[in-house]
Amino acid sequence: MNHAAESAAPEAATIFADAVKQMTIDDARKLLNGNDTGITDYFKSKTSTQLSTAFRPHVESAMKTNGVTQQYEALTSQAPKMPFMNSSNMDINTYVVNKALDGLFYMLGQQEKQIRTNPAARSTALLKQVFGH
Repeated sequence: MNHAAESAAPEAATIFADAVKQMTIDDARKLLNGNDTGITDYFKSKTSTQLSTAFRPHVESAMKTNGVTQQYEALTSQAPKMPFMNSSNMDINTYVVNKALDGLFYMLGQQEKQIRTNPAARSTALLKQVFGH
């Protein structure tokens, strides 16, 4: 899964850059003065759909290459035989993409909290300029 995420990284960078380009001055002002994960929340709301679309082929390829898809399909083919199982909602690729994005935004949120609360975390020139320290 890490390989799939790494291979999708260039597309993710473009998607994040586009979200920044679409940001208004009012958006930026709200984000700087927002909660501990305001910027992360903004990016999540603006990029999740595009990131999901960009990540999916990479995840599908990695899952197939590693035999996960075949094993999962063999398992879910047994679902109709089990009471109360609905195999139509069991798309492993969607699940993995969603979990990858959850992890991405969790890590971004943790980093944002650190930057907002710990002056030492504002170590780059850009971050020092943004946070005024």
